[in-house]
Amino acid sequence: MLNNPLIIDELTKLFVALIVGAVIGAEREYKSKAAGFRTVILITVGSTLFTMISNLISNDGRIASNIVTGIGFLGAGAIFREGMNVKGLTTATTIWISAAIGMAIGIGKYEFALAALVIVMIVLLSFTWIQKLIERTNKIETYTISFIKSNEFDFDELLKFIEKQNLNVSISKKIKTQSMHTGIFSIQGSKHNHENLTKALYETEYIIEFEV
Repeated sequence: MLNNPLIIDELTKLFVALIVGAVIGAEREYKSKAAGFRTVILITVGSTLFTMISNLISNDGRIASNIVTGIGFLGAGAIFREGMNVKGLTTATTIWISAAIGMAIGIGKYEFALAALVIVMIVLLSFTWIQKLIERTNKIETYTISFIKSNEFDFDELLKFIEKQNLNVSISKKIKTQSMHTGIFSIQGSKHNHENLTKALYETEYIIEFEV
C-alpha cells in the first residue's frame, strides 16, 4: 500500500502541511495569540486534506471553495473589540493565509506554498520593528477620564489640557453623574506625548481617575 506512488504523494502533502503549519503556529504561540501552535497546524492540515478530497471527488473546486467560507467564520472568532480598538486582525489573517497555503499544498503546488510561507514569516517577524516605529511616532489610544466639574475645569478645559501635550483629541462619549463627569476620548500622537499626558493626568488635582 505504501509502495503506491499516489499514496506516498498524498501523505507527503499532509506532512508538508504539518511542517508549514508548525512554523507559522510556533510564531503565533510564542506571541501568545489566540490561534497558536496546534490551531494553525490543524487549519493548514485540514485545508490540505479538504483540497485533496475535493480533487478526488470532483475537479470543479466546490469543496475547496467552501474552505474559504469556513475559514472566514473561524477567523471572525479571533476578532474582538476592546474599547474603540479592534484586536485580533493579524491572527484572523494568519488563519486565512494558513488555509490558503494548505490549499496550495493540497493541489501539489509546493513552490507556491514555500514562497507564501517565506512571505508570511517575513511579515510576522521582520516587520515588527516597522510597526513599533510607527507606534512611537503616531499612536491612537482610548482614554476614559473622570473629573469634578467646576468653574475652573470642564470638558473644554480638559480638551485644551490634552492638546497642550501636542496630541490630537476627539471626544466620543460624555457621561454625567451626581459626583463627577466622565469622557471617553480618542487621542492620537507620539508615544512620548502619550507618556507625558499620562504623567500630567496623575499630577492634575481635578482628575479623579483615568484609564487607558
